[in-house]
Order: sequence, then structure tokens, then C-alpha cells
Amino acid sequence: MTEPHRRPIRSFVIREGRMTPGQKRALEDAWPRYGLEVSGGQLALETLFTVSRPIICEIGFGMGDSLFEMAAQSLTKQAQINYIGVEVHRPGVGHLLKLAQDAGLDNLKVFAEDSIDVLTDCIPPKSLDGIQIFFPDPWHKKKHHKRRLISDSFARLLESRLKSGGVLHIATDWAHYAESIEETLSGWRKTSVPERVETKYERRGLGLDHEVFDLAYAAR
Repeated sequence: MTEPHRRPIRSFVIREGRMTPGQKRALEDAWPRYGLEVSGGQLALETLFTVSRPIICEIGFGMGDSLFEMAAQSLTKQAQINYIGVEVHRPGVGHLLKLAQDAGLDNLKVFAEDSIDVLTDCIPPKSLDGIQIFFPDPWHKKKHHKRRLISDSFARLLESRLKSGGVLHIATDWAHYAESIEETLSGWRKTSVPERVETKYERRGLGLDHEVFDLAYAAR
């Protein structure tokens, strides 16, 4: 039986691209330390990391530079955080693994899987302190709006995985998409926007004079 929040229409198109030798090597060498598999089933988050800290899941981290920076910066602060990254673009996964391995991070785990599968099969209900989704594909043509990640069903799935009061933080540089997200999440309580680092995609949008919208909501 299909899960009610699984969608036949994917919000992404996998474009493998060329992997560098370093990315390929990191996928082989660093995966045993940092990698997670959907086939492994539901995670025991309380024992997943060497040190117990609040856990934030980032969906669609791209090349992973900003997620790496946030994870690395977290270890220099009093309020440290553990991160789970989810991305289907394997060159990006390899790039992040190389950065994490070179830095010796102990607060990062990575899925190279569809976020719906990860959230449904691997993340226990009411277990995450936060979820961040930065600059998801806006699918700006009207005929492609059905592909947008932030839908009613996906929002329900996100909320089911957040602790009560856990924060969903979304950033986009498309005004229409921001309006659509706000409408989808109208039943959520708005909250203060968490600190984050600038992403590569964001810099590209700012160079095109796009306005950036940071939206943050607390789960019930």
C-alpha cells in the first residue's frame, strides 16, 4: 500500500553531472563514516551521533558548502547542533563528504536519497528539532507548479517529523513561491528566523537582483 504522503510526481530532476576524482573517492572512503541508507530503516537518533545534540535535517543541500559551513561553525558555539543532510545529486554528496572528512566533523550524517523516502522510512515521528530547506527548485512555469516540493502533503510529513515547537526554515528568492509557501503553511505558527549562512544559489539570485525570503514556522 502506498504511503499517503508519497507523491508520484518528483520535485527534482536528477542531473548527475561529472564527478571529480576527489568526490568519487570521498563517496567510497567517507561513506562508511557519514553515509546513511534508506534500506537501514528507522534511525535511532539518540545514538546516531557520538555526542547528543539537537538535530536539524537539511533537505536538498546541493553541493553542500553551506551545510558544511553551518555544521563546522556549530562546533565552535556553545549551542552545538547535529545535522542530517539529504540530497539526490551525487556530485554534491561527494563534495560534502570530502569537506566533512577533511575537517573531521562528528556532527554530520548524509543521505543520498529522495527526502520523502528518508522522512517516511527513516526519521521517527516527532524527533527533529528543525528542518531547513534552502532555495528549493521554484519550478516557476505555471505548468510545473505541481512539481514544487512544498505541498500540502509534504508539509504534513514535515510537521509529523518535527518535535512540538521544532522549526521549519525555508528560504527562496522567488516571490510567487514564497507566497505559495506561506499559503501552504498558513496553519503553522510563524516564529523567528534562525541564523544561517549564505548559499551559492542565494548569491546567484542576489546577483540577479532577486529578493530573498526567509520563512520560519514552529510545529504544533
